[in-house]
Formats: sequence, C-alpha cells, structure tokens
Amino acid sequence: MKLFTKLYDMALVWAKHRHAERYLAGMSFAESVFFPVPPDVMLAPMSLAQPSKAWRFASFATVASVLGGVLGYLLGFWLFEPVVEPFIAQMQWQDKFNTALTWFKDYGVWVVFLAGFSPIPYKVFTIGAGVLQMAFLPFIIASGIGRGARFFLVSALMKWGGVKMEQKLRQYIEVLGWAVVALIAVAYLLLR
Repeated sequence: MKLFTKLYDMALVWAKHRHAERYLAGMSFAESVFFPVPPDVMLAPMSLAQPSKAWRFASFATVASVLGGVLGYLLGFWLFEPVVEPFIAQMQWQDKFNTALTWFKDYGVWVVFLAGFSPIPYKVFTIGAGVLQMAFLPFIIASGIGRGARFFLVSALMKWGGVKMEQKLRQYIEVLGWAVVALIAVAYLLLR
C-alpha cells in the first residue's frame, strides 16, 4: 500500500501553490502555540520544489514561528490560569508541562533554544516561559536562533540535496512514513 508516496507527491504539488508561503507561515505560527504538526513537513517539500526560494521559505517559517512563540509566551504570562491550565489538564499534559517548568528552572534560556531547534514541542516551552515570566528579550533571541537554525538546516538540506535528495526521499518515503507511524504508536503506548 503506497500511502506515503501519494501524500509526498501531493505535498510537492502543494509546495508550488501560489499561497504556499502564507500556508507555511500560518502553520509555523500555529505550531508554536497549539498545532501538533511541525512546519518542517511543509518547508521541506517547498524547498525541494523551489530550491531558489529555500532561504526565503526558511525565513518565513522562522519569523512566523517566533511570532507564534510570542503569543504562547503572552498566553502563559497573562492567561495561564483561566485558559491554558484547564486546556493542559484536559489534554492530560500536566506531567509534561511540569517537566518543562523544571527544565526552565534548571537550564533557563537554553531550554528555549533547545526546544526551538529540536523536535521537542516548542509550544510547551513558549507557554512555560510566559508562566515563569522569563525575561522577554532572551526568550526572543533564543527562539529566533533555535527556530532559525532548525528551519534553515531543513531548507539547506533540501536545497543542496536537490533532485538527488528528492529521488532518495521518494525511494524511501514509505519506509520513513510507516516508521514515523510506528514511533508515534509506541510513544503513545509508553506515555499514556
């Protein structure tokens, strides 16, 4: 069953859509606050489909993500108890959020940089930074560097890999796709 190959081909077509940059920016913004899907899934095919615009796409993703991070920070700062805390409880994320707060206390601004660059859910840390009233300027700088490094790395790999990278991805997309599904299933079983 070639499910992921079809999805991959559709993503490459959508990456050339005239509003693709807007969709990428919207996805990057939303992912920094609440959306579960990382913008890399749109950024990578966009950079593959139009390598001459790879840096532009990475810039859009970075700026929008940091702006979304600012909204997450403000939600944590001003609306944690009435809005965010009940949502975290409803989603049963309290343990993860408490872990994030502990990391903030232990490592400070470095946690924001790490969350911005890694696959760790950045949204948890944007809200946590607001709850703990982290200094705003270091938060913005760490977010910009972390998110920028991540998105420019994705774009660079796609741009420099070019057609060869696209062919290799296409060749292994089914294996990669099903591996991700398996990892998600295992993580769900372990974390529930």
